[in-house]
Amino acid sequence: MSSALPIGIFDSGIGGLTVANAIRKILPKEQLIYFGDTAHMPYGDKSPEAIKFYSLKIAKFLLDKNCKLILIACNTASAHAFHELVHFLGDKVPIVNVIDPVVNLLANSPNHGRIGVIGTKSTIRSDIYAKKFKAINPEIQVSSLATPLLAPMIEEGFFNNTISNTVINSYLSSSKLKRIDSLILACTHYPLIKPEIQAFYKGKVEIINTAEIVAEHLKERLTALELLNAGPVKKHQFYISDYTPSFASSTRLFFGEKIHLSYKPIWD
Repeated sequence: MSSALPIGIFDSGIGGLTVANAIRKILPKEQLIYFGDTAHMPYGDKSPEAIKFYSLKIAKFLLDKNCKLILIACNTASAHAFHELVHFLGDKVPIVNVIDPVVNLLANSPNHGRIGVIGTKSTIRSDIYAKKFKAINPEIQVSSLATPLLAPMIEEGFFNNTISNTVINSYLSSSKLKRIDSLILACTHYPLIKPEIQAFYKGKVEIINTAEIVAEHLKERLTALELLNAGPVKKHQFYISDYTPSFASSTRLFFGEKIHLSYKPIWD
């Protein structure tokens, strides 16, 4: 496999662009091909079977684009479809999820004993973070809370205002998140509201930047596979399965700059 080939990234919508942006900064020579399944967002209220079906279809699309590695930039898809993708496609392309790099890093750190997790209903219902932490370090206490209003609120650009503050503060005031020392934002949308979450905790809780952790892990993985690109940088490509002007205008918030979204109805 050539190191000049692109990295494939997919998410249930455009929230995974926060991870793509972190990868772009840490691996500036890599070409990214991104697919946002905006036709089926959010994945948080879908069945595990549906999520597996969507994820496998998208991964095959990225494989057809000759991607050298596929990153599942969605916590819900990582929780429900990672093993499915490895089973069917793992012999053809390396597949990485956004959960394992975070858990592996924090589980071996002495500064994280009581960890909170916020994410979609499906991610939290899977209890994936608690199970993985327990397998590595049973001493870590994990408290999880579903925050289903946050992703659609962010996707529509409703954050950093009175309404978003009310919703965020209501969730974070839950008794489930009392006495935590760190908080995992288990949804790729959530980095956009990290300042509001930090304001709520006033420095008393460490907010984990999962996008940067995943990007660093990707660098290590590509280095180990001898697949880091050393040649010229090729233009990134961005695809979505349904197009609306709101998606186009919101991409700057997630990726840091205006990008061109190509409509790709892979479900037809």
